[in-house]
Amino acid sequence: MNSERGPRRPDPGRRDRIIDACLDVVAEAGVAGASHRKVAAAAGVPLGSMTYHFHGIGELLHEAFARFGTAESAAFDAAMAAAAGPAEAEAVIVGIVTAPADPRNLVLAHELYTLAAREPAFRDLTNEWMARSRASLERHFDPEAARMVDALIEGLTIHASLDTEPQDPAVAAEAVRRILRR
Repeated sequence: MNSERGPRRPDPGRRDRIIDACLDVVAEAGVAGASHRKVAAAAGVPLGSMTYHFHGIGELLHEAFARFGTAESAAFDAAMAAAAGPAEAEAVIVGIVTAPADPRNLVLAHELYTLAAREPAFRDLTNEWMARSRASLERHFDPEAARMVDALIEGLTIHASLDTEPQDPAVAAEAVRRILRR
């Protein structure tokens, strides 16, 4: 099909680039600062591509956060799968809560939490993420402990990222030990 502009060029990765660019825009400007125009510019695509691939900014945000949550869950699951038993899994958990968080991923997680708190349509994403995390933890721990440790990981990570005082890794390690060895 030729038009005055020339033939259309296929761009099979365009939709994925838009989703990835959306996460970049949200990490930089927040959900409130994300717009079709900003995402299109970040993805290097025409503005019309936004409405061609997504019915609205809500659908784009949902797909972008779904991708983010799935990737974070996969990384966590790989770490839990690599642990040879409960003691190694405990060490992995302590490492996660005491290591400096990736600032980009931390911002994205907080943006998702806030969006899900305001918009029930996004709670499926946070619920699925929590379920995947608990399933990963249940490789080594009972379901009740997995639920508690999952909440502890989130809480300690948030505290470490927002506290103006450095966190004592020994305190985090003791919290994990207390839950898992109750």
